[in-house]
Amino acid sequence: MTTAPTVRLFDRTTPPHILTLILLAGISALSMSIFLPSLTAMAAEFGTPYATMQLAVTAYLATTAVIQIAIGPLSDRYGRRLVTLFSLGFFVLATIGTVFAQDATTFLVFRILQAAVASGMVLSRAIVRDMVPAEQAASMIGYVTMGMALVPMVGPTIGGILDQFFGWRASFVFLGLAGAGVFTLAYLDQGETLQSGGMGFRDQLASYPALLTSPRFWGYALCTMFGSGAFFAFLGGASFVADKIYGLTPFQSGIALGAPAIGYALGNFFAGRYSTRIGIDRMALYGAIVASTGLGASLLISLVGYNTAVLFFAFCTFLGLGNGMLLPNATAGLLSVKPHLAGTASGLGGALMIGGGAILSQYAGSLLSVESGAVPLQWVMLLSSIASAVAVLFVMFRKRTLGLA
Repeated sequence: MTTAPTVRLFDRTTPPHILTLILLAGISALSMSIFLPSLTAMAAEFGTPYATMQLAVTAYLATTAVIQIAIGPLSDRYGRRLVTLFSLGFFVLATIGTVFAQDATTFLVFRILQAAVASGMVLSRAIVRDMVPAEQAASMIGYVTMGMALVPMVGPTIGGILDQFFGWRASFVFLGLAGAGVFTLAYLDQGETLQSGGMGFRDQLASYPALLTSPRFWGYALCTMFGSGAFFAFLGGASFVADKIYGLTPFQSGIALGAPAIGYALGNFFAGRYSTRIGIDRMALYGAIVASTGLGASLLISLVGYNTAVLFFAFCTFLGLGNGMLLPNATAGLLSVKPHLAGTASGLGGALMIGGGAILSQYAGSLLSVESGAVPLQWVMLLSSIASAVAVLFVMFRKRTLGLA
């Protein structure tokens, strides 16, 4: 297959429309980000420390990592459509639980169950790889995630506005309605893209060694893990930085937390426009360099004493720009190592990406205090971005060694 198949909106006999893929991935991003400006208010209402409420981010990410390991093989066995619809329905029910939770423990249980929506991130990528070959997949994933970037860009802003006027629960009401809408769209539009009726678990297990022993798979997976890890570290610490260090209101915090997504949308445009011409490895490397350069400049400016909210969040757009170039290309490479295991590779790669992000998110949050300022968070983001560049350089070296470059 060299070109994308025919697609018609609201036709279940064709692959899903790009709008459906954007929203499938977008609802996952919205679930991660919409409530971030409300964390301090939620901690106050439940009478629990901020560190406990931060589990709404870190425990959610950790659970997402575990779920993605299962979603990939399940979708390779039972198809993309069935797994997508089941996961979205479960997410809507869990979201209703968060709205009516009366204590922190109940809320966190339902919050963790919301991680079922991770299917949107995994399967939107796998569906693209089902439809087109590697170079085109990088371009198409870039366009899909460029649209998806609008969600985390406006999500915290929406959450901040809803919190300011109606309280933090309004964000979860909005999230539940959005989930129901995406479920309806997927039901009406998402045709099955998995060929040959799926692969049995026994056949998958027999194929795992070829995937798990591939240095290129691990190179791409670590590249996505460290690249996105810088962003998840931002998620874990930026709410504290905005509120406690810079004294921003929930509405202002919502705008500030959307800063990386502005760069991410632009980076995704570059990925969609130029990946086929430049190549997925070089584009991923350029993205890692852009992110590392911007974060390094931000850190240096802070160390010399020019540490303001505007500078901190403005430089975070470089993190988004670099990741927007890096992630679609590294993901396309990861899915193309063993194309017949695209769903499994997407799930395993996503698990590493989200699991590593959960660790970095919790770690970055634990380093911050009013006295430390934002510098520890800047260090974590910079070192993670540098590590992503090292990982993609390893992939390029490996390809040259095998004569694939």
